[in-house]
Amino acid sequence: MTPTFAIPPTFLGSTLDPAAARICVAGVPLDLGTTNRAGAREGPPAVRRASRMLVDGDNPANWRDPRTLGLADVGDFAIALGDLPGSLSLIAEQAAAYAHLVTIGGDHSITLGLLRALARRCGPVGMVHFDAHVDTWPDSFGQPLGHGSVFYRAIVEGLVDPRRMIQIGIRSPCERAVYDWTLAQGVRIVTAEEVHESGPRVVAEQVHAVLKSGPAYLSFDIDAIDPGQAPGTGTPEVGGLFTWQVMAILKRLAGIDFRGMDLVEVAPAYDQAEITALAGSAVIWQYLCLQPFS
Repeated sequence: MTPTFAIPPTFLGSTLDPAAARICVAGVPLDLGTTNRAGAREGPPAVRRASRMLVDGDNPANWRDPRTLGLADVGDFAIALGDLPGSLSLIAEQAAAYAHLVTIGGDHSITLGLLRALARRCGPVGMVHFDAHVDTWPDSFGQPLGHGSVFYRAIVEGLVDPRRMIQIGIRSPCERAVYDWTLAQGVRIVTAEEVHESGPRVVAEQVHAVLKSGPAYLSFDIDAIDPGQAPGTGTPEVGGLFTWQVMAILKRLAGIDFRGMDLVEVAPAYDQAEITALAGSAVIWQYLCLQPFS
């Protein structure tokens, strides 16, 4: 058995030809949409390195090993240097080539490009969104695009069905008008405090009730997790989810028709002992274990 430090520098050490893969993993080293600390462009290699800790056996929750799923790491997408709208167009163009894509960011603005590609194939999708922030501001400090406005744009553009959208871990400061607009669209908001008080099983039941049937997408901002357990991010907010709560919710989401996911906002320069990158890689690993293996 290959020791973890010698695993190839891809997600879970994948070396499968993308043409033969059921699910592909891509990195998007883009952080032009950040509004606080930059650095999420370094997220993809950090999460890939951390994923080496997950290659030595099955997931004890369901005895599945994502490496047997048919997984290929296709490397990093091209971006337009210094050009956020241009980069989102490039992301959408490249994402369209993959039937089921798992993406490592990069800041949360990349999700808009990914959803544009997915919606062209599936129509408006349901959304499970883990985050400290609602990300439904109509702009980001006067700019129409950014990591704080990604789901405002996604709703307005008809990329997601807000009546089949649930946000988990929300706790940041937010203008009342933004919060109320989000609720008025039909989005279910589950605060971090609600998760702490009700527990993962109840939250997972809410996810199933909101999503019902139909295609869905998972977008996971690492700042959903408390900065005491995931400090390596650009906009940390205290009072967040614990990693055990995240894992407990995710493992109960089997049966949802996920068509893709992203893990965003890992900024390794602010990390401690890789704990943020480890959390991010585990989120993706848990998601992959939910997929049909037959």
